[in-house]
Amino acid sequence: MSKKTLDCRGLACPHPVIKTKELTDRGDLQQLTVLVDNPAAQENVSRFLQRAGFQVQVEGQGDTFAVIGSQAGAETCQVFVEKPQEAPRKILVLIGADRLGRGDAVLGAKLIASFIATLKEMGPELWCLILLNAGVKLAVTGSEVLAGLLDLEQSGVRLLVCGTCLNHFQLLEAKQVGETTNMLDIVTAMQLADHVITLT
Repeated sequence: MSKKTLDCRGLACPHPVIKTKELTDRGDLQQLTVLVDNPAAQENVSRFLQRAGFQVQVEGQGDTFAVIGSQAGAETCQVFVEKPQEAPRKILVLIGADRLGRGDAVLGAKLIASFIATLKEMGPELWCLILLNAGVKLAVTGSEVLAGLLDLEQSGVRLLVCGTCLNHFQLLEAKQVGETTNMLDIVTAMQLADHVITLT
């Protein structure tokens, strides 16, 4: 078992998580310290290590976050793998805008609100909801659909919110619902889904 330090400062999403995964996939790691320089990367790397079976703690020094993952022994890591057979059908909905359709902006806002409110009618087949690009604005303070998204998350729907997009719109601190995520998590979720519905 070994201890390693991985310097991911200056790397854009999702590279910190990808590089972390490359090291953990090699195995034989007792402790891994990942250095990152933004809150989104810190949260993404922390969540990845937790899913890979590590106990995680975060230390901050100036603009640098040290995400430290430790494991006492060769404990199981299979918790990171989600099993498609757990549900007969998994539907993933990807929303890439804060409006539905093109044309009138006010109408588009009303339509997306109605769409979010009606999503629960999919029942248990609705497995994951991904918000990216302007879609992340639906998950922040002041969003008219925030209550609906909270209701979906509390009912068991996995809600992923793009960290790069939140950073772009300077909304990272305003996020109120969902997991701040990265492109690796998004692509993995799309692979695990039985059906993907995309709205942009």
